[in-house]
Amino acid sequence: MDELVCIVCPRGCTMHIEEKDGTYVVSGNSCKRGEQFAVSEMTAPMRTICSTVRTDFPEAPVLPVRVSADIPKDRIFDVMREINHTVVKERVRRGDTVIQNVLGLGVDIIATSDMLYTGEGR
Repeated sequence: MDELVCIVCPRGCTMHIEEKDGTYVVSGNSCKRGEQFAVSEMTAPMRTICSTVRTDFPEAPVLPVRVSADIPKDRIFDVMREINHTVVKERVRRGDTVIQNVLGLGVDIIATSDMLYTGEGR
């Protein structure tokens, strides 16, 4: 039996997960979302990443970014390596793609700030 604390809502239920005949039985959750979270954590845990990338702009040497959707937990370090090797050379706006389809995961790395946008163009 495994135990984990749910992070879906502020309630933070302590849940117990047991596998029986290929099915996960969850107890201790206060809502259905907690059960879904527990099963996901046992079968295919996903995470989000927020970080920064370097830029070629002295007034903003780093730009905050995030993944556009959750990624498999076991790929976090691989994605971070890609982020750390990236240098933004063009001005971007919040929501613009910085790395498209990172590592073939079907997820983009997107800017979360307009700090490089000058209001010109587009």
